[in-house]
Amino acid sequence: MAEIDSNTKVVVLTGAGISAESGIRTFRDADGLWENHAIEDVATPYAWQANPELVWQFYQARRRQLLGVEPNSAHRALVDLERFLGDNFLLVTQNVDDLHGRAGSKNLIHMHGELRILRCEKCHETFDYMSNEHLTDQYVACPSCGNERLRPHIVWFHEVPLQMSEIYSAVEQCDVFITIGTSGHVYPAAGLIEVARQNGAYCIGINLDNPMNIDLHDEFLQGKAGELLPKYVKKIIN
Repeated sequence: MAEIDSNTKVVVLTGAGISAESGIRTFRDADGLWENHAIEDVATPYAWQANPELVWQFYQARRRQLLGVEPNSAHRALVDLERFLGDNFLLVTQNVDDLHGRAGSKNLIHMHGELRILRCEKCHETFDYMSNEHLTDQYVACPSCGNERLRPHIVWFHEVPLQMSEIYSAVEQCDVFITIGTSGHVYPAAGLIEVARQNGAYCIGINLDNPMNIDLHDEFLQGKAGELLPKYVKKIIN
């Protein structure tokens, strides 16, 4: 186990596995479909241009799903770790749900965007819209410029993840890098552990299954994050 005190700089990367324990379906099924849709039909800017109605309805359904899930013990354990480390802690998530924020995480970057936020493609303003009137299958217009439809504030395939320079800077400077619930398949997120290792960080992994990049971890704990992470964080804090 890594030696971690309040002066240790820690970056945590979370993936679909931590949200799956709250009842949110993981990124894609074994057959390669995402909730019965091909990725190219619902998760690219080209799909949005070709069939915006399908894409909009797909994401509105996923946004409505947020109302029926709650943060789990793994989300709450990361809040405890952040309180212990203060500004020496950064949480980077690939997940587009709002469970980390609802649990209480503050130093948080959503590198793939957020479901609860809509964005205007004309004036580029973002809006935290989760009221009933914003969760129907009808398009939501931009209140700032009048554009007839906002788009999901989601990083689709062929788009650049958010705040990457800030993420790389933190990973390059961290002492400990922790991956939780990540498969190691999706880049550039999957490559962050390589950056951490090159800069001397101790790398820890927690996941139900072995990730593709398991060999890059100095320490790997296999099992449910909701069961393992609270115990791990408690040892650190105590």
